[in-house]
Amino acid sequence: MSNNNPIQTAFEFQRTAVEQTQQAAHDAVEAQRTAFQTLAENLDTVQALQSQTNQMSQEAAHAYLDAVEAAVPEDAAPEDAAQFDDLRQMIDDGFESADEVQADAWDSFDDIVDESVAAFDEYADNYTEAVDTTFDTFLDAHEEVENNVEGVADDFDVAAN
Repeated sequence: MSNNNPIQTAFEFQRTAVEQTQQAAHDAVEAQRTAFQTLAENLDTVQALQSQTNQMSQEAAHAYLDAVEAAVPEDAAPEDAAQFDDLRQMIDDGFESADEVQADAWDSFDDIVDESVAAFDEYADNYTEAVDTTFDTFLDAHEEVENNVEGVADDFDVAAN
């Protein structure tokens, strides 16, 4: 049969559409994989921003205490200065505790995200393998149907002549 055969052209069109769908499935999985990995990689930035926010909050609390202390008359009792020192220490202790809790939380979260990325990668690999197997099986069957249809068409042409 010639390349201008409408049956062959129809089967080539179908095969091309199936192959493009297979590639689209691969592209979709890769886009998801890239998005997930980008999210995981940007967690460090979020963690750094949180740390900077904590630091600025601590500095703001100290600045507030400095302003209040400066507003206390100089002839105030000496124990007032000690109270401000105690408040500063309490603020520092509170922020230190918060930093430790947040560091532990981020470590746990990082572990979970790393495990999730690995699990998604495994899923994506298995999924694309299944997609490829399914499409390959379909294309093999499609080729067999094409050969059968072309054979019947050839037989019909021979019988008609």
